[in-house]
Amino acid sequence: MTLTELLTQALAVIVALAAAPLFLGWVNQCRAWLQNRRAPSIWLPYRGIRKLFHKDAAIAASASPLFRLTPYVVFGTMVVIAAIIPSLGTRLPFTTAADAIALVGLLATARVFQSLAAMDVGTAFGTLGARREMMIGFLAEPALLMVIFVASMITATTALPAITERLATQSVGLYPSLAFTAVAFTMVLLAENARIPIDNPATHLELTMIHEAMLLEYSARHLALMEWAAALKLLNYAGIGLALFVPWGVATGAGGPAELLGSIPLLAGKLVLAGAGLALIETVSAKLRVFRAPEFLAAAFLLAVLGLLVHILLGA
Repeated sequence: MTLTELLTQALAVIVALAAAPLFLGWVNQCRAWLQNRRAPSIWLPYRGIRKLFHKDAAIAASASPLFRLTPYVVFGTMVVIAAIIPSLGTRLPFTTAADAIALVGLLATARVFQSLAAMDVGTAFGTLGARREMMIGFLAEPALLMVIFVASMITATTALPAITERLATQSVGLYPSLAFTAVAFTMVLLAENARIPIDNPATHLELTMIHEAMLLEYSARHLALMEWAAALKLLNYAGIGLALFVPWGVATGAGGPAELLGSIPLLAGKLVLAGAGLALIETVSAKLRVFRAPEFLAAAFLLAVLGLLVHILLGA
């Protein structure tokens, strides 16, 4: 474990923590521009989190210790996931303890804790949101695993940094299997992060909301951690997509600290394009009915399976 590897690991986590609200603010700003509305400040998520941290928490009398513990578990899980994703460099000491399949398990852990906490207080909206969240997760996880399996078969490894390094260093070629899985991954990203067409993060309409329904009983620092964790989750999914499908520009360790510092503006440029693309998809899409979500995620799974079959049969 060298000093460069430790620096890469620490810088990756710090950048993720600092950039997550900014990335969310950029997506919201692009959505407003595309919808011909006055755009909110790109710093608005930071202001919201800071304001919540300065308030006093109000907790329901029927809440158990699980309800109080969940925001810290969810936020900590997202930080651990950020430490596994090779956003800036591939030489990450922390990734020796977890591969891409374990990363999916960490996402499931956060989902389970959040759903249990939503049902803990016993409100109707919390239970409704938890059930819908588990339904979405139950359908999205197989599609995400299938996407990872395709990339793992191409690179002969399940370690995400190794996948990124091998895809970035090998000769540029056309991979139809990765094209199919990229579309499937985008659909999973929209579903897992409560974006249109599965959910609308800007509404509290009780008949359609999923993610927001699980946060109605939280306030102050607990709500701040949950909101920050949601922004981190969106950034983590964007990082996974960049690592699998746009791996070029990450530091592989050959150039030392200079290569690591050079990867920061490249990552910023990728995130700017990814945020604008996400906002464009949400703008041209219509909100689906809740009971149409399984069809949407079934299509994502079939696209991922199609990518797997293309790789097995054609080797491409």
